[in-house]
Amino acid sequence: MHRPRVILVLTLLIAAAMLPLDAQQGPPRGPRGPQAPRARKVVLAWADTRNGIAQHDSTSHALSVIERLGYETGLYDTFIRTDSNIASKTPKRTTGEPASGGPSLQMADAVFFLGHRDVPIDDGQKKDLLSFVHDDGKGFVGAHVALTAFEGWPEFGELLGGRYDGHPWGQAAGTIINEGADFPATKHFPATFAFNDEFYQAKSFSRTGARVLLRLDVGKMPANPESHTPDMPLAWAKTYGKGRVFYSSLGHDASTWDNRDVAQMYFEAIKWALGLSEGDVTGRPLK
Repeated sequence: MHRPRVILVLTLLIAAAMLPLDAQQGPPRGPRGPQAPRARKVVLAWADTRNGIAQHDSTSHALSVIERLGYETGLYDTFIRTDSNIASKTPKRTTGEPASGGPSLQMADAVFFLGHRDVPIDDGQKKDLLSFVHDDGKGFVGAHVALTAFEGWPEFGELLGGRYDGHPWGQAAGTIINEGADFPATKHFPATFAFNDEFYQAKSFSRTGARVLLRLDVGKMPANPESHTPDMPLAWAKTYGKGRVFYSSLGHDASTWDNRDVAQMYFEAIKWALGLSEGDVTGRPLK
């Protein structure tokens, strides 16, 4: 299952083939005025890693993959940003004056998030982010280090569905169990498959509040005192108010983002978060 680096062309062709013709073609790309209508959805790809204990080399490549998937399929436009001041419905310049154009939570339909540890945003921005998902019904897709973010902000843990609790085996080979064979983002995976990654352990996670889609088969891993639970979800989906939330810990190495199945998972997760596909997120007990 863990293949060598592969080109994403096959994923893009498959995804594009599933889209309506007008969505595949899309309108001509070019400058748009701030009031111009958008024919495609907008994804804000936000990855502030300034306070990461260990910077992840994969971040830049992950953002480029997400942008490319949207561009090549014509499904969504991506704005890549690492400056967290744009995470607001009314972003400001460094001078404190209102920003003149550019992306914001006001014009986005979903956020793809790769923030690391204590991402610096103020209370107003926190309120905007919560209402963006909870009240406005927008999407939020978090990848890998997203689980480590905002450790001092309880409400973010409620939005995402869990908190970071280490990675007991570091970078390791493991067996992943697919519990989401009917869910858009994970239905292409086999029932079980071998994978090598930095598997994150989650705490403050409840199976009643989210649907586990992928989990590590902990019983096949070496004994480790830092392993705190037999249930180690690696991907889940949930609702937060009116909005849709997806998270997966897969994606530590840059090469992981060249894995066709991983790229397809995140692409389909974004489609689902945007409301372009449907999937059951009812919680299920561990079997």
